[in-house]
Amino acid sequence: MQNQNIRSEKTAMKDKVVMITGANSGIGKAASLALAKMGANVVMVTRSKEKGEAAKSEIIRESQNGSVDLLLADLSSLESVRSLAAEFQKKYSNLHVLINNAGLFNQRRNVTTDGYENTFATNYLAPFLLTNLLLPILEAGAPSRIINVSSVGHYNGHINFDDLNLEKEYGGWKKLQGTGVTVNAVHPGTIATNIWTRPLGPVGFIMALPKLFMASPKQGAETIVYLASSDDAKDLNGEYLEKLKVKKSSDESYDEEVAQRLWDISAKLAHLSWPLQ
Repeated sequence: MQNQNIRSEKTAMKDKVVMITGANSGIGKAASLALAKMGANVVMVTRSKEKGEAAKSEIIRESQNGSVDLLLADLSSLESVRSLAAEFQKKYSNLHVLINNAGLFNQRRNVTTDGYENTFATNYLAPFLLTNLLLPILEAGAPSRIINVSSVGHYNGHINFDDLNLEKEYGGWKKLQGTGVTVNAVHPGTIATNIWTRPLGPVGFIMALPKLFMASPKQGAETIVYLASSDDAKDLNGEYLEKLKVKKSSDESYDEEVAQRLWDISAKLAHLSWPLQ
């Protein structure tokens, strides 16, 4: 896979609807701009209306593409995620690419209104619920793609089913065979975004120098844009990518028993039942 495989023509994503969470800054904003330049109808999801509107205006101006929309959601709230999915489906009949990009890192443990640890709720439960709620419209728009922005940090991770909500210790997909919907995960690299400074609060300035040596959000978005737009990626499914290349993910990620157990528990925590409600 090479950079030139990423289609950059103004019509490469014409008539394609793309939803990107965490789209007002960093990787999400860079990916939104790149896909808007390809002609996609980009639906940006942000928490802040002010920051979202500013990013939307900038992307429309730089891409010369007026088909950029903004939806607001607090992804730490399951109710807000459900409202987001409902609002999207009222406005759009198809979804061709879902990019679960939004994420945060908290130095201290915080609890959401639903009673879940904030990082777990925002980085995991929110995309789990949003993806499931949007599956019908993703299938309607098939061939379609789901891209989950992950981290190389998962290699050192382990699912503690006895403490999913991180109450005891705090440290910081099912394949859709036959539906025409693919699901892949991406490690964007070590990128100079606000995720490094926000959890540090007033002392976030200590990350200013290290950030100078990190990759740019545009570079971080490269593999995401590739998965969202390239014909070469249309058959990739259930893979983990870094720097435009498929890599082996952690050993635990291939454990089907663990995956099924996590799926079942996640559905219970997100109050999901089938048929979807």
